[in-house]
Amino acid sequence: MRKLNIILIGLLLTVSQVVMSQGSIDWSRFQQLTGHWIGEGNGQPGQGTGGFSFQADLEGNILVRKSHTEFPATTAKAAFAHDDLMVIYPDFNGVPSKAIYWDNERHTIEYLVTFTDKTIVFTSAASQYMPRFRLSYETIDATTINVKFEMANPGSPDEFKMYLEGKSKKL
Repeated sequence: MRKLNIILIGLLLTVSQVVMSQGSIDWSRFQQLTGHWIGEGNGQPGQGTGGFSFQADLEGNILVRKSHTEFPATTAKAAFAHDDLMVIYPDFNGVPSKAIYWDNERHTIEYLVTFTDKTIVFTSAASQYMPRFRLSYETIDATTINVKFEMANPGSPDEFKMYLEGKSKKL
C-alpha cells in the first residue's frame, strides 16, 4: 500500500509539472489588434457603421473580440444591427491558433488562425454542407487596419468571394 501511495504521489507531481511548464501564451501577434476600433464598411448587407474590440480575458488565457455594427434601412431592407463575440484561444502548445465565433443571427463558426507579417487570418474548415468563411485583419499602419469577411460556397471551398470589407481606426 505504501509503495502504491509513493507511485501515486510521484505521478501527481509529474502531471503537475507538465501542466505548470506549459508556460505563458504569446499574444504578441495580436498586439496591434488589442483595443477599441471604429470603422465603416461596404458589402452585401450595405453600408454599415460600428466598432469592435479585442481584449485579453481570463488572466490573459484568451482574447475576446466583441463587435457591433448598424446597417441603415434601404428600399429593400429594414435597418438592423449585427452583434458578435469571438473567443481566440491557444492550442495545447500554448499557441493562439483557434477561435470560435457567435452572433445574434445564430451563427457559430470555428476558425483556425494563421499569420503573415501584416495579416491575421481566421479561416473555417471546408465542408460539403456549409459555406466556408475567412475573416482577415490587415495592418495598414499603427492606427489603421483593413477588415475583410469572405465566404466560399460548399462546392468551391477555396473560391472565396468578398462579403464585407472596410477600414477601421484605433480609438
